[in-house]
Amino acid sequence: MLHLVLDTNTVLSGLLWSGTPKRLIAAARAAEVTLFSSVPLLEELGGVILREKFRPLLTTRGIKAEELFNGYAALCRIVEPVRIQRTSIDPDDDAVLATGLAASADLIVSGDAHLLNLKTFHRIPIITAADAVSRITQELP
Repeated sequence: MLHLVLDTNTVLSGLLWSGTPKRLIAAARAAEVTLFSSVPLLEELGGVILREKFRPLLTTRGIKAEELFNGYAALCRIVEPVRIQRTSIDPDDDAVLATGLAASADLIVSGDAHLLNLKTFHRIPIITAADAVSRITQELP
């Protein structure tokens, strides 16, 4: 079973819209993959999901931000990010990398160009949601 760390943009896309990132969340719910996160990544998600621009979407769907957040957090195994040298211009990106390393993740999944341009971090591939879904499909019996 693949161990994944999802960047906040991928998580949010998977929770709020249909599409490829949603398939990653569904794979975790079906126990086809294991999701890992950390307090810094969950804090970022908690802040982003409460942004005003998402409120109408949540209201239309009858979803509370807190329930969405708690549901995702419950899917994840929480790890303590390891200390890493500054890798990115964005500290949030470094939190994703540090979480991936702490989780011994098989994949870091992101839509962020800064992360995707790295391609790997300590031999952990950094890939898009579409590539992750492809890999999961290949792993399933």
